[in-house]
Amino acid sequence: MKLQHDALGTLELPDEPRRIVSLAPNVTEAVFALGAGERLVGRSAFCWRPEAAEGLPVVSSYTKIRWDLLHELQPDLVFTTTAVQREATRALHERGFAVWPVPLPNSPWGILENLATLGAFLGLVETAAEVADGLAARYSALAGRLRGLRVYLEYDLGGPITIGRAAFMSAALAHLGATNVFGDRPEAYFEPDLDAVLERAPDLLVFEPKRIRNREAQRRAVEQKLEARGWRGRPVVVTRGDELAHFGPGFFGYLETWTKAMLNAVEEPA
Repeated sequence: MKLQHDALGTLELPDEPRRIVSLAPNVTEAVFALGAGERLVGRSAFCWRPEAAEGLPVVSSYTKIRWDLLHELQPDLVFTTTAVQREATRALHERGFAVWPVPLPNSPWGILENLATLGAFLGLVETAAEVADGLAARYSALAGRLRGLRVYLEYDLGGPITIGRAAFMSAALAHLGATNVFGDRPEAYFEPDLDAVLERAPDLLVFEPKRIRNREAQRRAVEQKLEARGWRGRPVVVTRGDELAHFGPGFFGYLETWTKAMLNAVEEPA
């Protein structure tokens, strides 16, 4: 397969890759969703979806690669993603590995575009179309479900980070009929002025805590934030972590779950 990449130039990639290393969690999950999980021989430390992926050798963190292990695995194709993995992608290319960076989507529709791309790489075009069609139907069914709601979304990334109009989840909220209270900001992710949040009159506060297995600890951490900020008594939803920020096929299931939770929260405030 001969392809032209804007940054890497002309690439010669295998027609039917059988030994794949995925350093991107969204790609790892997508490969399994296409029924090709047996082709994966390595993953990043953050590729924990689906559960079967956890048995694969860990080749990297998100940006640092274990080169000796990667050479031992002898992959015929390595998938990365864009943005923070840009330098890792270039290093892989310069060391002679066949590599393709799957772009981070700008909206949930981009997940389906990536499925089509992966289907082409894996020789599973029809399978990818079928999976994408099913996910598209589920996403379409959510259109307008949160119509009229003003939503503040906060990720815990070692500190509070919210979203502007360029973020993936801002597009998802618009599809749901909701308004991102910081949707006027011409950027994707930024640290919010917490004093300004309530001034923007959110109907609902949505928190995505760090992913830990202790659900009660997640909820307590959010409750402590609400107390410290004087935000208690408002409708709140707390995800399980790394769900509304996830760019893989599983995102649509998470969005279904949390859309229902958001509706319940505003109908029956805590």
